[in-house]
Amino acid sequence: MPLDPLDTEETLDPTDWSQTATLAHRMVDDAIAHISSLRDRGVWQPMPDEARAFFKTPVPDEPGDLATAYADLGRHLLPYSMGNIHPRFWGWYMGSGSFTGALGDFLAAVDGSNLGGGNTAACELDRQVVNWFKSMMGFPAAASGTLTSGGSMANLVCLTVARNAKAGVDVRAEGITALPQPLRIYASDQAHSCIQKGLEILGLGARSLRLIPSRADFTMDVMALEAAIAEDRAAGWKPICVVATAGTTNTGAIDDIPTIASICRRADLWLHVDGCIGALLKIAPAHRSRVDGIENADSLSLDPHKWMHVPFEVGCALVRDAVLHRDSLALHHAYLEEKPRGIGAGEFLADYSFELSRSLKALKVWMALKESGVAKFGRLIDQNIAQAQYLSALVQAERQLELMAPTSINIVCFRYVVPGADEQRLAAINIEIMLRLQEHGIAAPSDTTIHGHHCIRAAITNHRTRRDDLDLLVHEVLRLGREIATSDPV
Repeated sequence: MPLDPLDTEETLDPTDWSQTATLAHRMVDDAIAHISSLRDRGVWQPMPDEARAFFKTPVPDEPGDLATAYADLGRHLLPYSMGNIHPRFWGWYMGSGSFTGALGDFLAAVDGSNLGGGNTAACELDRQVVNWFKSMMGFPAAASGTLTSGGSMANLVCLTVARNAKAGVDVRAEGITALPQPLRIYASDQAHSCIQKGLEILGLGARSLRLIPSRADFTMDVMALEAAIAEDRAAGWKPICVVATAGTTNTGAIDDIPTIASICRRADLWLHVDGCIGALLKIAPAHRSRVDGIENADSLSLDPHKWMHVPFEVGCALVRDAVLHRDSLALHHAYLEEKPRGIGAGEFLADYSFELSRSLKALKVWMALKESGVAKFGRLIDQNIAQAQYLSALVQAERQLELMAPTSINIVCFRYVVPGADEQRLAAINIEIMLRLQEHGIAAPSDTTIHGHHCIRAAITNHRTRRDDLDLLVHEVLRLGREIATSDPV
């Protein structure tokens, strides 16, 4: 009697493993060719209508062919990526990835472990990587930490612990409506927007964040900070936390962490350091002193997918007091009972995170560190800073270019200038320069506004960049600037 089709047992495994292996090997070969030939291609190119239309096709109902799907991606995905792995990508603040990291992601997917918790090698590897970061940042071995999707989530984890530790009430049990007085958190006016977003998510609202003015070098004005704390206390607020920034997004400025730490100790405030841009300076031989004091923070966020170049995504939150960290996030219902033996034995990684379902993102970090070692990553950071100083010197040598902020670490803000042009005209010219650099595939800087002046921003967070790439950038900015200023009514 034939089986009813509904009784047929299926699987997602291939019917022909050898055919799958052939295709998989081709993918690896193609990936190596794609990365090794980056310099032969432009950084970025606009997506044509044909590619956009492809991504609007309906979901397939019936099985297709994997080789055909892969060919589709070759035509419609890889040619139109962001371009941040390219040597001349300096937009926003992106790591440039690595092939080793990509292999780590592949092997993590093959392992398939869920990192919410469990008695598995994957969980032990995750803990090892967090311990490595504690060591690299100078945090005590007894501190805790968790890997996250990136800096925004790492900052949210740390702000959650800070809120719960300093609120004065059991926020987990009673909620923020039980607070006897409003809480206040302080950060520089150069702090990343994820700090405000995190406080909104935590129910404290944007009003709980008081932005402290920055000084001429874009670091937090510590005298203004002390005055604000005293003023808020007198007005009925409860100050609980200061967020110091180790590398601001706009200019790379590093707040005076030791002084802010002293203020926090005197005022009994939590010190959180947002180090998503600059915390890894701690491993850079020539520049590690720039973040002295970071090891004394109550919590710290950092982003390995930036200056360690592991593929997106992975961030890290470190918390000095492991008990406070766990008390802020651990929760076990009947289906998540801890066991002394078996797969569920041991402490759950989810006790330190919002995420119960987590990939083995630690593996790509582990492989990168095993392959290159901490010292090499530190040298690459110093190399990027030297390249930023080189670019700054090129800018200052050209009368048609203007450096818009001190180059603190690896972010260079500059603009093309036209004598007699007003700010609106200069902004339009520099935006057009940036867009043409991107659209022509020459380079990919981003832009920003510094003290009301719109400018081009190059964040050199790229292990593939060479000085001749920066020579080309300046040459093309000058060429495009002259072309636009003389002929285009922008």
